Amino acid sequence: MRKILLSLALLAFGAAQASAQQQPPGGRLGTGLPVPRYVSLKTDRVNLREGPSKDHRTAWVFQRAGLPVEIIAEYETWRRIRDSEGTDGWVLHSLLSGRRTALVMPWAKGNQPPIPLLDRADDKGQTVAQLEPGVIANIKGCDGKWCSISIVRDRSVDVNGYVRQEKLWGVYPNETVE
Repeated sequence: MRKILLSLALLAFGAAQASAQQQPPGGRLGTGLPVPRYVSLKTDRVNLREGPSKDHRTAWVFQRAGLPVEIIAEYETWRRIRDSEGTDGWVLHSLLSGRRTALVMPWAKGNQPPIPLLDRADDKGQTVAQLEPGVIANIKGCDGKWCSISIVRDRSVDVNGYVRQEKLWGVYPNETVE
């Protein structure tokens, strides 16, 4: 009887390992949505925790609604996220939005000149605004090279235009966003 139970346990273990090996890297977990993926913060106050429960210590508090973050793991109702500076931790899924946003060149330091927001997806387009590094942009769409974005200048005026995709953190290289 022990040999049969041991054999069944080994078969079950082997099946579990085979299933785990068939899971593609960065595959689908929990929600069935791809991991990693970009989302944004829903509110002005989001606690970043050391683990996936409210029992874990708050390591950081984000205070910028609309900030893009990357989901890098899922566990039940918790999402492990990473920001543009590489800080990562766990947040409740209800504090995240599927709305796509991006940061304009958050890696730029010092005397980086402003990034032109153009009236068309072409380097020869007319400049409609100058964007400082760190500005949050609402993504309207991306074709893999250019993104159509809007910037809320004040609470009532949106500025719309195009920027090269590689100048944004919140979209993957060559990613198409509709």
